[in-house]
Amino acid sequence: MIRARVAAALAGVLLAAPAAALELALPSTARLTAERNTAPDRFAAPVGVYAEGQVARVNVDGDVRRAAWRMDTPGLTALQVMRPLRRQLEEAGFDIVLDCAARDCGGFDFRFAIEVLPGPNMYVNLRAFHFITALRRDEDGTPTEAISILASTAATSAYVQIIQARSGDASEGDSPPVTPAPTGAVPLATATEDFAAVLKAEGHLVLNRLEFETGTSALGPGPFATLARLAELLKAEPGLRVALVGHTDAVGSLDANTALSRRRAEAVRDRLVERYDVAPDRLEAQGAGYLAPRDSNLTEAGREQNRRVEVVVLSVQ
Repeated sequence: MIRARVAAALAGVLLAAPAAALELALPSTARLTAERNTAPDRFAAPVGVYAEGQVARVNVDGDVRRAAWRMDTPGLTALQVMRPLRRQLEEAGFDIVLDCAARDCGGFDFRFAIEVLPGPNMYVNLRAFHFITALRRDEDGTPTEAISILASTAATSAYVQIIQARSGDASEGDSPPVTPAPTGAVPLATATEDFAAVLKAEGHLVLNRLEFETGTSALGPGPFATLARLAELLKAEPGLRVALVGHTDAVGSLDANTALSRRRAEAVRDRLVERYDVAPDRLEAQGAGYLAPRDSNLTEAGREQNRRVEVVVLSVQ
């Protein structure tokens, strides 16, 4: 009954749309968690799955609207969330150019190649997400409007992110640069007995108290209690696969920070393999640079919080 009622609520109707943008109907239980609008701006809309190290995109310049919602409803699937939204796009005359789910999209690599509002406002379950991009084109076939929707579900809630870009709507003058908002609520890993329980419940943890030499990817000699606990968990559960994701502060360029954060994640991966005999194929390493801060980058204490490596659950068999 719960699923039937949710499905009916999600079906909805297309709300009256202003001339500037399409408004998609969401269920009454949806709660806005984040919103960021910029103009003029460029949205690189994904139009292909992750392949050969990249995701194909098309650019739309103009007003870009980003928003995320949370629905505290248990038992939903990402497809259940996505279907009524897709139907609304088709009824409004959009062309669906990308429609994929989790592993078919490219899994972890796709997730970190696309634009995602920072958590906890938007949560992406790497095993249970669905993504679509829809386009409108002019007579020459040039995209004039793009809408990308990301739906993800957890045990008791669902999340939806909608990014919409429409050419020709940009306001006069320049907008200030966009900086990511702090995520704050990423749980910290400890060496206590709740390590495994918290990681499974939350899906990710900060491996705190790791030590790197300033500006380098060299991991200190340790030992680090959280790495020991992670290794114990991986050995106890042979079907568990995780990703190690490096993060930095906002000092320097995005490209440089992304490369540094990935090297630090790789250093943690190497330590788990070499010192704790964890099988390499159970660990992935990626870098997010400064795109998902936990705290403000305006203070040294905040920048220290942002320099971290997180462990993210990829799959449990």
